[in-house]
Amino acid sequence: MSQGISGSLAGRVTITAIAREAGVSVPTVSRVLNGRADVSPATRERVEAILREHGYRRRPARGRASSGLIDLVFNDLDSPWAVEIIRGVEEVAHATGIGTVVSAIHDQSASARQWLSNLRARATDGVIFVTSDVTPPLHAELRRLDIPVAVVDPAGGPVNDVPTIGATNWAGGRAATEHLLSLGHRRIGFIAGPERLLCSRARLDGYGAALAAAGVAADPELVRPGDFYHESGWAGADALLRLERPPTAIFASSDQMAFGAYEAVRRRGLRVPDDVSVVGFDDLPESRWASPPLTTVRQPLAEMGLLAARTVLRLARGEDLETQRVELATELVVRDSTAAA
Repeated sequence: MSQGISGSLAGRVTITAIAREAGVSVPTVSRVLNGRADVSPATRERVEAILREHGYRRRPARGRASSGLIDLVFNDLDSPWAVEIIRGVEEVAHATGIGTVVSAIHDQSASARQWLSNLRARATDGVIFVTSDVTPPLHAELRRLDIPVAVVDPAGGPVNDVPTIGATNWAGGRAATEHLLSLGHRRIGFIAGPERLLCSRARLDGYGAALAAAGVAADPELVRPGDFYHESGWAGADALLRLERPPTAIFASSDQMAFGAYEAVRRRGLRVPDDVSVVGFDDLPESRWASPPLTTVRQPLAEMGLLAARTVLRLARGEDLETQRVELATELVVRDSTAAA
């Protein structure tokens, strides 16, 4: 510990001591802690280095009252998996007596600005983003407002100290592909999710890893783009089934795309699983009611929402987190949509 701090403090490090060692004013340290932009990069780096060196952690103001609200922000709401995540958040909200504000910003900067403007006009205990990028400017503004943040299924890489909650997508992608390989399938088509999402890339990587482990050469024409929705599942499966050597099995990286694949198989005069096996990913409630019931990879969507809500409420109370990244286990659920090649 440097002499400036050790000589002045017997207990917890204070902002005043940090400012003295950094050679800056107390308001400057406060601006760094709040993520304000009006600090030079060199000064910010020096202050943050001293904060890290002494393990300084900002505490919420004593007596800060709960707003009684959690904000849950999606890019889009027209998906059954969004309902599952809301269900998990609502379980925590109901148990703690607070409300949930659900918003959709549709990846548009104008709607994001409007959402942030609305947030400034009221209080919230925390914000949960789902499959979104928390950009540095947005993160800085939320820090300035002293609003805890968590992300479910982050779109890109981690952002500073934002906690993230996801599922073991790579392991799930590998398990689904291994299941099809165990049934004798070697021509396995894959319909991917949006490339910008980490979860999509992880499922594709799991698929590739299973093929490689089984000594099956990857065929680029068996991989088709998708967006997690029915139409892209239909289009991807239709393209696969029109190949000169079509696949005997299709792994769609969402249940909705798997249902789209069902329709593509039907329109070709084929049957699932007699002619083509199909696997999905999510285990949405309707998966077991499909015809035939869908073999899929279960990801604990409601539990992910529940954990995200608990995380922002812990941060709002000034509690420390054990880890910044949590991945909940996926599980292969075998039903009737897969059969031997």
